[in-house]
Amino acid sequence: MAPRLSGRTAVAACALALALTGGALVAGGRGGDGPAPAAVAPAAPPGQRLGTAGPDRSVRALQAHLRAQPRDFGGWATLGTAYVEQARTLGDPSRYPQARRALTRSLELRPEGNDAALAGRAALAAARHDFRGALRDARRALAVNPYSEGALSTRIDALVELGRYPAAARAAHEADARRPGIPVLTRLSYVHELRGDVTGARHVLTQALAAASAPGDVAYVATALGLLAWRQGDFGTALERCERALRAAADSVSALECRARARAGRGDTAGAIRDLRDVVARYPLPGPLVALGELYEARGDPRAAREQYGLVAAWVATARANGVDVDLDTALAAADHGDRAAALRAARAEWARRHTVHTADALGWALHRAGRDREALRYVRFATRTGFRDASFLYHRGAVARGAERREWLAKALRCNPAFSPLGAAEARRLLRETP
Repeated sequence: MAPRLSGRTAVAACALALALTGGALVAGGRGGDGPAPAAVAPAAPPGQRLGTAGPDRSVRALQAHLRAQPRDFGGWATLGTAYVEQARTLGDPSRYPQARRALTRSLELRPEGNDAALAGRAALAAARHDFRGALRDARRALAVNPYSEGALSTRIDALVELGRYPAAARAAHEADARRPGIPVLTRLSYVHELRGDVTGARHVLTQALAAASAPGDVAYVATALGLLAWRQGDFGTALERCERALRAAADSVSALECRARARAGRGDTAGAIRDLRDVVARYPLPGPLVALGELYEARGDPRAAREQYGLVAAWVATARANGVDVDLDTALAAADHGDRAAALRAARAEWARRHTVHTADALGWALHRAGRDREALRYVRFATRTGFRDASFLYHRGAVARGAERREWLAKALRCNPAFSPLGAAEARRLLRETP
């Protein structure tokens, strides 16, 4: 059953919906309430670089420029890409229709040879989880400009998200040869990690951090290193890396979330809750909402936990209304904290579109939560086949399996990261104690 929203949660959900839809700036038009507070953008957004001002100031400057020069196809392409980045850094999917309009206008003005608009459209498709469309447009952009950083980056992302890991590795190495830099290095690191090569992933990110100079770049890469350390249960290193990221960019929400997870791993539940409350107050995305809810639940505050889970449902509804495929988000959140039947439907729909370790894990876990372990086992085994060291994947396989296989994978999960989830880690320890 889906969580019922209390009166206070319903008010918060309405506020969230209004924040995500009200006063949105039309592409090239006059704003309503103006853009939301600035956030530190990822080191290199897919598409054209937006300068050091961040996506919000870039959007304002581009809007002013395009009012004066409405036939500047390059300006429209950059504006569309800036809207995509705004949506991602602000957790605001209402920007995606604006991005589509701006990119469409750019292609109307310059239908041929417009690699910037094609790269921006690829980034938009990826952000909406249309990974086949993202791959198609990235390839079209690269046919025009083989050195397009945005298209090279999005091509890697799309191949990863379609489960085409060998092709993604080849694309990452090709991109590194053509446009070496932080955007490509961070993706190359993730390709290594997906194959279970944590040492290789760390080495690549360390290279990227040494090359970073802009505060946003330093924060982005240091956070990636922090999260890599957290996934391996090295909470001290994770905390150090995330603190470095916050020194470089104090308003980096990703770094703040990373610090919260590291603090929780070290037993500082109060500090973790403070950090995550700050994160979700600004960017109420499913991952941190669920993490905060689980911390409340583990602390014995189910009402506060339900409020966070209710806001996940609000975000999912708003994202879906703005063209985002949210089946994976739905499956992950609802399997443990919502409507299990809805989680299973969403997981099956996502698996029908793409066979990745993440979609396999989501489907296996949704089947398990529906009491269908025999069917689930196939998918949780698929999810662990590449060697990707995510403790939640290992835990899910252990929870679904029986006997020696259960003991093996539960133990692996707890060795990998003994605090991967406030609730899941405790359940893994219980199951391990009770397994003969």
